[in-house]
Amino acid sequence: MTARILIIAGSDSGGGAGIQADIKTVTMLGGHAMTAITAITAQNTLGVQAVHAVPTAIVLAQIDSVARDIGVDAIKIGMIGSAETAAAVAERLAQPDLAQAAVVFDPVMIATSGSVLADADTIAAFNALLRRAMVATPNLPELDALGGVEAVLAHGCSLLVKGGHDEGETVTDRLYETGEGEVARWEAPRIDTLHTHGTGCTLASAIATGLAQGMPLEPAVARARDFVRLALMDAPGLGGGHGPMGQQAVRNDGLFTGPALNQITLPALDYAASVAFYKQMGLTQIVDSPDNGYARFEAINGVTLSIHVSPSRLREGLGEGMSDAAPDETGPPPTPPASGRGEEGATTYLESGALDAWTAYLARRGVRFEQMPTDEEWGWREARLTDPAGNRLCLYQAGEYRRYPPWRI
Repeated sequence: MTARILIIAGSDSGGGAGIQADIKTVTMLGGHAMTAITAITAQNTLGVQAVHAVPTAIVLAQIDSVARDIGVDAIKIGMIGSAETAAAVAERLAQPDLAQAAVVFDPVMIATSGSVLADADTIAAFNALLRRAMVATPNLPELDALGGVEAVLAHGCSLLVKGGHDEGETVTDRLYETGEGEVARWEAPRIDTLHTHGTGCTLASAIATGLAQGMPLEPAVARARDFVRLALMDAPGLGGGHGPMGQQAVRNDGLFTGPALNQITLPALDYAASVAFYKQMGLTQIVDSPDNGYARFEAINGVTLSIHVSPSRLREGLGEGMSDAAPDETGPPPTPPASGRGEEGATTYLESGALDAWTAYLARRGVRFEQMPTDEEWGWREARLTDPAGNRLCLYQAGEYRRYPPWRI
């Protein structure tokens, strides 16, 4: 059954954050998005020009309408609008028809542009929502306003502290549990972009979607982070300020448990000729490693295709157009997997966001692997096997490294 996610949040007329970001995120991750709009805002990438709070009775009516007909598996709460609405929503979520739904609370206080979206009374009313939430997802300034880690955990919810507002080239997110302290952390290089409008909304909605689909909290957070990072890298660059992310471009990225058919490697005899051919076909080249005889291309739907000249042909000088140019500052890409080399034929790649569990499941049912999941130097985790006809398959997990490796052109 399709996961049903109720989003209780404000509308962003610029489409970057709020309800608009939430709907895009839930949809791209395979859920069904429903909404209870708490506020209507006039805003764009430069700031918030006007806010109109929706009356509390109308917010509750929206919740009742979808809960009593469609049903709700998880709830994401963002901009709440007013202290009255916060208290009323917390009371409504305790009623039997919604009591079992997982709640992700993103305590929105300030927009990316710096505009204030919650007054002191509303922030004080957040306590009732924290008591109902499974997990809260504040950024660092919001965490300070809530009283810190221990103050949030005292309400009995889990806490994901987002590190995007911290200093440094590495962003660290930390997951805390009541009575256990920090139970998980994720670190990744900071993505240098101005187009970060809606990151918090997107992350919280992605977590809620994962919970609605039956994922435990930690894997749901891990997948949500991958989705956010890819959406940041795919940002379309709209507006003159903090632009929207590119949720609509995050597809075929192996974020689901089941396999995504999203990459194939083909043998090549002449590097330059093959590169020219696939560029002529309309594919975008994203990796260029002539010294390794390896190139990767991206199609408009996000699927990738690679070509690889065999090492023996490179040594024989049959791959024309080889370059002796020095590598760029990121260094040359590692030598790609042997199964893609020219003399060994094509390799089809199936990606899963739960690679280890998937391969273990297949192995228990008699599927024979040449290689069980292994971390490779090019940033992918791979398992290898052949089908009954001898065709080579790679089951893998790459996250952002398939379309956005450090050596991407």
